Amino acid sequence: MASSRPTEGTHFIAHKGTFRLFGLTLGDCIKFFFGGNAVVSVVVLALITIFLFREGAGFFGENRENLEVYRQAGLEYVDYIRTQQDDHTALTRYLSDLRVRQVNYLTQQKKLSLAAANAALAGFDTFADQYGDAVEPIRTLVSDLTEQATAIKEKFTVTEDRKTQRAQLLAAGQTEAAAKIETVPIDFVAELKPILGTLPAYREAAAEFSRRLNAVIATAPAMPEPALQARLERFKELNAEYLAGFPSVLRNLESWDFRAPVPASRAFTSFLFGHEWRTASFWQDWYGVIPLLVGSIMVSVVALVLAVPLGVGAAVYVNQIASPFEQRLIKPSIEFISAIPSVVLGFFGIAVLGQLLRALSQVPGLAWVPGFPYAERLNILTAGCLLAFIAVPTIFTLAEDALNNVPRAFTEASFALGATRLQTVVKIIVPASLSGIISAVLLGLGRVIGETMVVLLCAGNRIAIPDFTAGLAVITQPVHTMTGIIAQEMGEVVQGSIHYRALFMVGLVLFFLSLGINYVAQGIVRRYRISIG
Repeated sequence: MASSRPTEGTHFIAHKGTFRLFGLTLGDCIKFFFGGNAVVSVVVLALITIFLFREGAGFFGENRENLEVYRQAGLEYVDYIRTQQDDHTALTRYLSDLRVRQVNYLTQQKKLSLAAANAALAGFDTFADQYGDAVEPIRTLVSDLTEQATAIKEKFTVTEDRKTQRAQLLAAGQTEAAAKIETVPIDFVAELKPILGTLPAYREAAAEFSRRLNAVIATAPAMPEPALQARLERFKELNAEYLAGFPSVLRNLESWDFRAPVPASRAFTSFLFGHEWRTASFWQDWYGVIPLLVGSIMVSVVALVLAVPLGVGAAVYVNQIASPFEQRLIKPSIEFISAIPSVVLGFFGIAVLGQLLRALSQVPGLAWVPGFPYAERLNILTAGCLLAFIAVPTIFTLAEDALNNVPRAFTEASFALGATRLQTVVKIIVPASLSGIISAVLLGLGRVIGETMVVLLCAGNRIAIPDFTAGLAVITQPVHTMTGIIAQEMGEVVQGSIHYRALFMVGLVLFFLSLGINYVAQGIVRRYRISIG
């Protein structure tokens, strides 16, 4: 007679109607299955973090080597003078802006024709041209030094490539082929001697440049209007500050030493606080995250300014005021926005919204709006409007959930005390659900700051920190974002290169930024959670 007991080693046990798997009851299995979501989330989060760190590892070391080449090849020395030239270029742009303002004043206020306005500005044009040409002694010197420094850098690059090629051949056992590759070290002392020998020439060029600027400033014409005259006086102050910086440039050149080691900290600070993201440059590659971070934040701020009133307002209306018919119509319509692919919204921004906003900015009656009129149709405003459209469903859904969690007794007590519906909503319902609404806003921020296609297509992709001196008009300037730069450049970089690793470091910054936003949102919910019952 066969035994009724389970065979030894079986994992399935049926005893008194209880199903067991590996010694666990069915209830235990269900509990571990659904409770394992938290474990899976932690594992995925750890894997993402490890992957980003692994691919980005070595960036700071390579960046330090990049900065060492920048110094040893004399590029840093030349850039001291180049910066002086670039600052002069910025001042000439100030004059160009001043000329535009004069033209607008003469044509709009004085009612002159464009030809008459240009004729009236002949003296100013002569002044501006002379100011721009004054930099010629410095420009000539920078041009000569650039050729010498880039030649040294190219020689160094070729030598390093040969070293790499030779190491690869030796690793492959091709000793004879490796021996044919010459890897002569560069004598930087000899190579930099012609560059360092130009210091007396710089002193003469800087003195001549200073003399020309002072002579030109003395011929500055009067402006046709007090506000414009004030801007010209400000230009004179900026020029005086610019001239006062000449001695510091000379001191930097005199004390410069290519042998000075590059601090390890500079590899970090140049990335975290650098104002330039310049790749594949014949001169020098820079990997500074600040312009990308500022671009992402600016676009997200504009998006939230538009999305928060719309999303929260719609949630309050649907939850507290709308009729059942309106609720059935509005809620699915808003939530349907989430189903629209972001690339479709990006195309809409390029083809329709950007053009529409630019045309709107040209309307004379809207000239009082900061930044209007503007010429760049792809900018912070265009991208921000589309990101607001994307953020509204997230904010709406979470804010409505927060409103639903307010105890009904709060509403009934308010009505019992004689409050109107509007008073109840404004003074009772919304304050009681404020923690959830704030959490909804922060999660909406996390949603938009991680968006890629819309900002890549509609933000303008200019890698530069916006000009905040323009005030609110800054939102009409184009920017680039962290997500946009990753999407744009990742497919073109060589795997394992410093550029490749720099993009992963940008991804790591974005990852921790989004993680921090979500952490803050959850913290607010935990701190101000409503106690029910």
